[in-house]
Amino acid sequence: MYDIFEKTGDIMKKRTERLIFGIGSVAAATTAAVLATSKITKTLVDTALAREQPQKTKRITNTQIDKFIGQDVTNSISEYSQKLEAIPMRDVEITADDGTKLVGHYYPCENPERIILAMHGWRSKWSKDFGTSADFMHNSNCDVLFIEQRGQGNSGGDYMGFGMTERFDCKNWVEWLAENTENLPIFLLGVSMGAATVMMASDLELDKRVKGIIADCGYTSANKIFRHVAKNTLHVPYSIKSGEIDSLCEERINYKTDDWSTTDSLKNTTIPVLFIHGTADTFVPVEMTYENYMACASPKKLLIVPGAAHGCSYAVEKDNYEKTVLEFFSTYGN
Repeated sequence: MYDIFEKTGDIMKKRTERLIFGIGSVAAATTAAVLATSKITKTLVDTALAREQPQKTKRITNTQIDKFIGQDVTNSISEYSQKLEAIPMRDVEITADDGTKLVGHYYPCENPERIILAMHGWRSKWSKDFGTSADFMHNSNCDVLFIEQRGQGNSGGDYMGFGMTERFDCKNWVEWLAENTENLPIFLLGVSMGAATVMMASDLELDKRVKGIIADCGYTSANKIFRHVAKNTLHVPYSIKSGEIDSLCEERINYKTDDWSTTDSLKNTTIPVLFIHGTADTFVPVEMTYENYMACASPKKLLIVPGAAHGCSYAVEKDNYEKTVLEFFSTYGN
């Protein structure tokens, strides 16, 4: 009888050890999966917000952007960018409300009729986004203040804010213009994230000299563009990580991805807005501009450019673009 119990005990002991080992393996696998998920989430957030983009996603986004726009157009943009950077300008530096150093470049013309505050997009730069249209603005009697957005270029900050933090920077730049330039109408111009920035700033208490906003290929919110880029560019699931993504965003920039949007501001703005977007934009879908246009409570104009990729409306329909912008200046610039 003792031998039976002893053998039974040995069997149970071995089964228990196997069970414990199995549970441990499952737990280890689960922990590994959680860590992998957390790593993916951090990579997504750093791709969106961090000054230094992770190399693994940098290759993907650069390749996709070149694919969206086309290599010939990319090369042309690069040439115009270098040309604009070679022009002597007045370098300007201000301090944002949160203490971040911000840098801009003031490009005056001979007989200015207005001033344009130009804000570039996500992981871009002022000369790249406005290189092709800089001569048009200059020759149309516009002084231009080109901004280097926070978390990019020579401006300070470790993170970008997808317009939620930059909208206050925009207000600070308007205040600088109000104090340091002659009494001319001011127009806010933004491309992509720069467009989201100026739209999100549209319901702030801006100086009365701000007469209009030009929003070229802007998205509606950080949340929606995060989801779009995660799915269509990076090919990773967003929904199952949305809570953790929001937590990391809040930790880095004090905002969750859906804390503010362009439509929130546009519903309350009184500043006229010209919306521009290309139908072939696969990076920021044209439907987002339609949504922004519908939300806008102020006088508004819509220019949709057939066949234009992201940020390429000016290159595709230069004459129509210039005509529409000049009409906008004439209508609201008094």
